[in-house]
Amino acid sequence: MTGETQLVVGAGEIGRHLVERLIDRGADVRVVTRHGTAVPGAEAVAADASDAAALTAAVDGAHTIYVCTGPSTYTTEEWERAWPPVFRAVIAAARETRARVVVQGNLYPYGRSDAAMTEHSPEQPETGKGRVRRDGWAALKAATDAAEVRAVEVRASDYFGPHVGGSSHLGRRFFQPVLASHTAQVVGDPTVPHSWSYVDDMASTLIAAADWHGPWGRVWHVPSGAPHSLDEITATLNEWFGSHGHARGVPQWVLQAAGLVRPQLRGIAEESWQFRHPFIIDASETERMLGVHATPWEDALRATAESYLAER
Repeated sequence: MTGETQLVVGAGEIGRHLVERLIDRGADVRVVTRHGTAVPGAEAVAADASDAAALTAAVDGAHTIYVCTGPSTYTTEEWERAWPPVFRAVIAAARETRARVVVQGNLYPYGRSDAAMTEHSPEQPETGKGRVRRDGWAALKAATDAAEVRAVEVRASDYFGPHVGGSSHLGRRFFQPVLASHTAQVVGDPTVPHSWSYVDDMASTLIAAADWHGPWGRVWHVPSGAPHSLDEITATLNEWFGSHGHARGVPQWVLQAAGLVRPQLRGIAEESWQFRHPFIIDASETERMLGVHATPWEDALRATAESYLAER
C-alpha cells in the first residue's frame, strides 16, 4: 500500500480512524467531503459524493474508494433521498476509473433475527433505512457480478471508541453520566445483549477487505467479540472506576412522541427494535478468511472510558 493513493469518502468517526490507519501504512490519502473537511495528514477535496462526475474526478488515480459517509439526518425520508444517488455515483466512478470499492455498512439489512447475524444471513430489513442500505448494496453487487466494478461491503454493529461523539449509542452520552455516577438515558432495554464494534477494528476490517485477493461482490463483518448489555457495561465501569452510574431505558412511547416534533428522534425510534431484542453479529468467517480479530473487550472498553474521563 506504500505510495498508493486511497480515497476516503466521509470524514466522520469511521472515516477519520480509517485515514489514520491508511497513513500509518504509508498510503497517500485523499478525503472527499461536501465542504472539503480537513483531516490531518490527508489531502482534502470538496465534492458531492452523489455527483458522479465530481466523484470520478476526485478519484484521479486512487486505488480504492472507501465509502464511509452517510446522510446528515437520521430519518427514513432523508436516507431514501440521499443514499441512492451516492451508490449510483460510486458505481459510475468505479466503472470509469477501475478503482476498487469498499463500503462501510451496517446490520440494518438483516432485520430482526433470533440468531446471530452472519455474513450470509437472509436480508429481511425491518425498516425503511434497512431497505435503503439493502438496495444500495444490491446495486453494487449487481455491478460487480456484471464485471463492471469490484466492490465489497463491510458491515458493523453500533460503533464505539475513544472520544466517539454523541451519535453513538455507546458514546459520550452514555459514558459521561455513568462515570459521573448519574443515570444514562438509553434507547431500548439496557438488559438486552447487543454487539458493539470498536472503531479501530472497523478500520482494520475495511483495509483487510480492500486487500482481499479472492472474489469480490460479498459482505464481510467486523469482528466484534461477545455481545454485552448496557447494564453489564455500566456494572463493569462502576467496578473499574468506583462510580455508581446507571442505565435507564427511555420508554418507547416517549421516543415516538418526541419524534413527532424532532425528526432525528423519529429516526431513532424507528430503529429502537435493535435495542429491545438481542442484536448480535457473528464475524467468524471474516476472521478466518481475512485474518482480522476484535480488540480484547476489556482493552477497548477501558481505552474508551479513559478518553471520556480525560475530557472532564
